[in-house]
Amino acid sequence: MKYLICGLGNIGPEYQGTRHNIGFRVLDAFAEASNTCFKTDRLGDVAEVRVKNQQLLLLKPSTFMNLSGNAVRYWMQKEHINLDHVLIICDDINLPFGQLRLRPGGSAGGHNGLKDIALKVESEKYARLRFGVGGDFPKGAQIDWVLGHFPADQEALMPEILSTATEIIRTFCLEGIARAMNRFNTKNNPVPPQS
Repeated sequence: MKYLICGLGNIGPEYQGTRHNIGFRVLDAFAEASNTCFKTDRLGDVAEVRVKNQQLLLLKPSTFMNLSGNAVRYWMQKEHINLDHVLIICDDINLPFGQLRLRPGGSAGGHNGLKDIALKVESEKYARLRFGVGGDFPKGAQIDWVLGHFPADQEALMPEILSTATEIIRTFCLEGIARAMNRFNTKNNPVPPQS
């Protein structure tokens, strides 16, 4: 069985470490924990990881966020991966910082990367792991917020959250989405409440 695990973000040093690039960061943490590296390939950086008896293809698209579906569709077709074996990781301004929510499908919720994936794979029935980045910004400042960086107090909590995200990915591939949702979605934020 092969899985496609795609983290969303924008390429280029100016986007590194921003809230919108948390999908890339989760995959970087997963690759590091798995002792593997990414290599540049068609439409993105890819890495292969084996988790017990499952083979995972990690993908960081190089297409920019709004065209992420091109990379997802290409690698699904190339590797013959079914949609139910695809997991997309993205930021979510509707969740408080650090909250992780796994879903089997649904609307894009205003996320342009998810919209494009749904358009290109012709379905909204793909799993997504949403990483809460909070939404404490004034009206009209959403772009500045998602392209901004995490403050120092949140960065200090990031290793624990990234570790939890890595465990969610492993559980999704080894035990299925229902068990992963039961185990992780019922928890409160994996970080202490912010003061």
